[in-house]
Amino acid sequence: MTRDELENLLKKQKAAFRSSPPDYKKRMQSLKKLSVIVDENKERLIEAVSSDFGFRSHQETLVLEIFPLHDEIRHAMKNLRSWTKRRKVSGSWFLLPASAYYQYQPLGSVGIMGAWNYQVLLTLSPLVDAVAAGNHAIIKPSEIAPASAEVLRKIINSNFPEEYIHCVTGDTELAKDFSSMPFDHLFFTGSTQVGKMIMAAAAPNLTPVTLELGGKSPAIIHSSYPLARAAKRIMAGKLFNSGQTCVAPDYVILPKELNNEFQDAVKKVVNKFYPDIANNEHYSHIISDKHYQRLSRLLEDAQSKGASVVEISSGTASIEGKIFTPKLVFNVNDKMEIMQQEIFGPILPVVNLENFEEAVEYVNEKPKPLALYYFDKSKKRINWLLRHTLSGGVTINDTVYHLAQHNLPFGGVGSSGVGHYHGFDGFKTFSKKRPVMHQKRLAASDLLHPPYTGLKNKLIRFLGKLAKR
Repeated sequence: MTRDELENLLKKQKAAFRSSPPDYKKRMQSLKKLSVIVDENKERLIEAVSSDFGFRSHQETLVLEIFPLHDEIRHAMKNLRSWTKRRKVSGSWFLLPASAYYQYQPLGSVGIMGAWNYQVLLTLSPLVDAVAAGNHAIIKPSEIAPASAEVLRKIINSNFPEEYIHCVTGDTELAKDFSSMPFDHLFFTGSTQVGKMIMAAAAPNLTPVTLELGGKSPAIIHSSYPLARAAKRIMAGKLFNSGQTCVAPDYVILPKELNNEFQDAVKKVVNKFYPDIANNEHYSHIISDKHYQRLSRLLEDAQSKGASVVEISSGTASIEGKIFTPKLVFNVNDKMEIMQQEIFGPILPVVNLENFEEAVEYVNEKPKPLALYYFDKSKKRINWLLRHTLSGGVTINDTVYHLAQHNLPFGGVGSSGVGHYHGFDGFKTFSKKRPVMHQKRLAASDLLHPPYTGLKNKLIRFLGKLAKR
């Protein structure tokens, strides 16, 4: 699609929206249709995703993309009527008898840019929120995963009119054009580096943006917590999609004396999860040779600077199949690239800090992470950590699953993102919270108009005294 074609599509959508903004009935019908077409085409989507990766297990795509998407649609449909209701608020006393309320209204035509690592979920999940809020939308899946992008294009465009919901596909040039369009809101999921470019491209139009980015999400293990349980839950979150997950634990912090025990626990759980990993039907491949080589360079750089790399599976790596086996990395330091950039793969550095306070200080010195994981049974320490750290989200004694809580917002802070979505927070992201005041025929505010005679001056002084109470 050319830039001119994209501009014309956006103009057509905006005109259609102005003519007839989607009401509650249309929104519900559209959400139901989206659920139906995803269900009818789930095998096509799963096969396309696997093709993009070279291999990704059928079950992983079902569990991590298709099921969560259906559940999100169900949640939106269940709650949409209450989300769209007017909400009365107390009016200011000096404006009585005026009433006041607010209501959520759709923004118009919004743009959504998906991400390759979970192409189906990260393209259609924000679409669910946008449709629930009553918007028209143009979606652009990631060009890095072209097979799944093409299936999305076909199933969306064959089921929705282009002036309402439309999917466009193309290369990085289209992505640049897309991000510079005067959407009423722009939603992007991807890396922090690209997120900066998206925000810059949107700025000339003053297009509001939601940026769902990433970063280095730490997992802190207190010495008193059962290490085997922590290892199991950390590696489960780490190895979903072979580590290619924005909220995957990026590195672990624990006392040095626990290194050997942690290594043994990790080896045990990884080989239980993925026996014969090189031939395992549940272990995902790396998306491309480029990303495979990037992970290899991270290990080489770490080893050249004194790190020790431990293979923790029973298999071997394979560039031909893009199978990158899980590895622990010990003796790391902040000069290593592995500790400077988001890993986005099955490599887990171990940072040795001897106490809880040191671990918190270390995390706070870094850019704010998208997720923070803490393993401890002490409510006092957990509450202290929550007060003294800031991250996009937190899971205590587990990893990753906070993003599946529909009634919790999902989003980063600082370099890990701007804005939130999921559930009501996603509905709000794609809405204008519009304030309304309704004045009556006789109003106290009429007494505040000029000219300010002696009686009105007395009234103003009286109001000033009341306001200070």
